[in-house]
Amino acid sequence: MTVEITGKNLDITPAIRERIELKFSKLEKYQVPLINKHAVISTEPNRQFKVEASAAIPGGNIVASAEHDDMYGAITEVYQKLERQLNKQAHKPSARRASHSNKPEVAEVEVEEEEADV
Repeated sequence: MTVEITGKNLDITPAIRERIELKFSKLEKYQVPLINKHAVISTEPNRQFKVEASAAIPGGNIVASAEHDDMYGAITEVYQKLERQLNKQAHKPSARRASHSNKPEVAEVEVEEEEADV
């Protein structure tokens, strides 16, 4: 798996690269192909780490960012945000739609009751 990792004001060590690639590989369980995976890690002036990650999926993009005092904590937050987006995308076809609701049937019953009263 190739993940393009960029560091701003920070050197990317093999441990950082391994952690990010591990998190992206865990996202494969959703059976959604990830294309053009990219992560940017930077240090902010307020001594926090900012991690931004993005990937293209069929039908759109997923993007997440997080700031944390601990760099590995920020990586984990970004992974969780990407995971939520992929979970939503993977279960989208089976989601219940408004067209399946029972509201029109209830309205018809109320109309019949009104006619019976007349």
